[in-house]
Amino acid sequence: MDKKQKLRSSEWFGGNDKMGFVHRSWLRNQGYPDDYFEGKPVIGICNTWSELTPCNGHLRDFAEVVKRGILEAGGFPLEFPVMSLGETIMKPTTMLFRNLASMDTEESIRANPLDGIVLLTGCDKTTPSIIMGACSVDLPTIVVPGGPMLSGRFRGEKIGSGSMNWMIKERQEIGGYSAEDIKEAEVCVARSIGHCNTMGTASTMATMCEALGLTLPGFSSIPAVDSRKKLFAQLSGRRIVEMVKEGLTLSKILTREAFENSIITNAAVGGSTNFIIHLTAIAGRIGVKLNLEDFDKVGSKVPLLVNLKPSGKYLMEDFFYAGGLPVVMKELKPLLHNEAITVNGKSITDNYEKEVCYDIDVIATLEKPFQDKAGIAVLKGNLCENGAVIKPSAATPRLMQHRGEAVVFESMEDYHERIDDPDLEIDENSVIVLKGVGPKGYPGMPEVGNVDLPKKLLARGITDIVRISDGRMSGTAAGTVILHVSPESTVGGTLAFVKNGDMIELNVEKRTLHLDVELEELIKRKKEWIAPEPLAKRGYVKMYIDHVEQADKGADLDFLVGGSGSKVERDLH
Repeated sequence: MDKKQKLRSSEWFGGNDKMGFVHRSWLRNQGYPDDYFEGKPVIGICNTWSELTPCNGHLRDFAEVVKRGILEAGGFPLEFPVMSLGETIMKPTTMLFRNLASMDTEESIRANPLDGIVLLTGCDKTTPSIIMGACSVDLPTIVVPGGPMLSGRFRGEKIGSGSMNWMIKERQEIGGYSAEDIKEAEVCVARSIGHCNTMGTASTMATMCEALGLTLPGFSSIPAVDSRKKLFAQLSGRRIVEMVKEGLTLSKILTREAFENSIITNAAVGGSTNFIIHLTAIAGRIGVKLNLEDFDKVGSKVPLLVNLKPSGKYLMEDFFYAGGLPVVMKELKPLLHNEAITVNGKSITDNYEKEVCYDIDVIATLEKPFQDKAGIAVLKGNLCENGAVIKPSAATPRLMQHRGEAVVFESMEDYHERIDDPDLEIDENSVIVLKGVGPKGYPGMPEVGNVDLPKKLLARGITDIVRISDGRMSGTAAGTVILHVSPESTVGGTLAFVKNGDMIELNVEKRTLHLDVELEELIKRKKEWIAPEPLAKRGYVKMYIDHVEQADKGADLDFLVGGSGSKVERDLH
């Protein structure tokens, strides 16, 4: 650190006046010695640990390991909690609270005497939410990802946490699973600490962080229980102190090139469609222009290099043993912006020069990929004027060009009530249309786009048909599912006017999604349409409904886009 550089924390701890006394004195009850307040970089450890967030249940221990590294490097660690978003427990959806958690993070960082930040992440929304908040302050920041669980094992079968969820109905209806079978599988599928062990949203977010340059190289792939996870956590604690001395802030790392690297990497690993919404929101906070079309333009032609569920057959543990993300990053060298800087102060080229692949059945090469053009495709048409997305690597090839009659559900409640009705007119050529699950409509845009098929189709061995909604899909799920339709039905997007029997045409190759209804008829339907009443009249949820942007813009709150920086103008007394 330049001797002339003034630590931000010195505004709290450096004075010999009344306010210096106030700021230091109450921390003294923790037993800190004098030298902690005399020029040591203060490092905030932003912890998303919670017993209500099972995937992050081990981060309390990780925080202590990070502290060791900070102390070794001459820093002063102070851990603080923020709102934790437990994907598997919270109702109606954690996406409703992602922006709230980002506000918690942003204001906790700005209001306190912190020079650098370590973000402890894991479960799906905990990663983007606290990165968004940190971006709006723009201090030196490093991410410590909690890591995936070990592979699930059930009666000789390797099963993925998350992906198994979407197979339960099928296993019960076709496989004859009993209640006891399900109970046993519950334990076997989640047999260690960590987040989902497929390339679901949690692993995708960790991959995103490393590809953006926000983690130490190789960190994102390591399973939560592996001792190397704690090793990297300690090294991250050391490194953040150096980043403060170097003035290496988030805005110096999160360049346009870094975002493009992340898009390319996400395509190569078969990452979650949720990646689009979260990366767009992060870009909005740090001031990088990123639009929906960029994900198609930059990433859609990238081949699939990783054979992981839900796009393949292996799990994150296997990925790590094969060499993990560093092998993928090295393989992608011809496609990446290799001079992009990362948190260790080195470039992508420097970080991933000597990686070796140990299993080509898990990680392929650009010359012999598992699938060509595997990146997320962005669709346009009269059914999604501002765009919709589909994940080709997880879809059924024969359905990528399809024309079928709409079977419409006005809400999730309508779907649950009628989907298994034996008299429901639906077959393998139908297109399920689900309304009212967008950002404003649910509210919060839940992961329901990959709705289960009717029992009568499952009984015939049909496991996939085209499904369209303004909602999201879990990164652990698969299927020919069109998501993030924008504008959503609740605000009067064309999706709101679809009726049973309307013909819908999908052509992924041409990037089109078309409702075959005459314009005059659509205008008539729109005039007759009555907008639904908002589902909240007070509190945060009302604020969310009033201010959330559409999916193509990242579903952030409009007044949170951008940042306020780290300066606090007024004192507390």
